Amino acid sequence: MTLGRRLRERRDRLGKTQLDAARELGISNVQLSRYESDDRKPEPELLGRFAEYYRTTTDYLVGRTDDPTMAGPNARSEFERFVNNPEHGVFFKDYLNAPDERKEEMLRFWEFIREKERGRKPEDRQGEQSRS
Repeated sequence: MTLGRRLRERRDRLGKTQLDAARELGISNVQLSRYESDDRKPEPELLGRFAEYYRTTTDYLVGRTDDPTMAGPNARSEFERFVNNPEHGVFFKDYLNAPDERKEEMLRFWEFIREKERGRKPEDRQGEQSRS
């Protein structure tokens, strides 16, 4: 599947019109149409915005993988171990019984938090990393 087809497939999956998606991405409808029809290729920065907006990865958009989800199997199992730990509170309590779309959303949220906290030491304030 081409980049253009993948862009359109992800836009359709979100239920967005081409005009709405273009507006929210900060590009013209004509530009988006050209990308979806494979007449043009987006610059890397825009490709990253597409991936974020369409809730997928750049690897999926350019065809390096056929898995449109943002998390691989290891991230999912790590997240489920985290969720099952009773010390982690009730925020993720309903994860295991949630519909797949909600699970994906919760997993993306957890990955965002995990990435923001990477490199933080216990003595650091939350959201800040050591400057050593």
